[in-house]
Amino acid sequence: MVLNKLYFLISPFLIGFLYVGISDSVSSRSIDNKYTAVVVPQEKSNLQKSITRGKEVYTDFCMQCHLATGKGDLVNFPPLDGSDWLVKKRKQSIHAVKYGQTGEVIVKGKKFNNIMPLLGLSDQEVADVLNFVMNSWSNKQKKMVTVEEVKAVAN
Repeated sequence: MVLNKLYFLISPFLIGFLYVGISDSVSSRSIDNKYTAVVVPQEKSNLQKSITRGKEVYTDFCMQCHLATGKGDLVNFPPLDGSDWLVKKRKQSIHAVKYGQTGEVIVKGKKFNNIMPLLGLSDQEVADVLNFVMNSWSNKQKKMVTVEEVKAVAN
């Protein structure tokens, strides 16, 4: 008898709890659907595509010396981050990546005299890695290096 009375006292609470739980999940689904943003993929520019490809080339060929930060070791390998040489000597920069580099370069007022070997990159890879470097870290050089520009630089 006591259990029956207890059942009648508790059952309205249980039914209310179940109702609230079900209605909350239904209403939250409708709210989520109501406010779900439609994501429209943005077309990447040619420069952005080149930078993406260039990051892979940089990781494979350049990061060992110039580091992930682009700061180099400041003894043997010059920094690429904030490099005035990249900006002022665009053709020489292309030449160095395309054919390697020997002899002295001055970057941020500091002399570096080491050898950068020929990496065997295609003209597209040279353009891509330079676009990555010239638009990474603190570098913001939006003028895209093109394959035609790379082809025009002769040894």
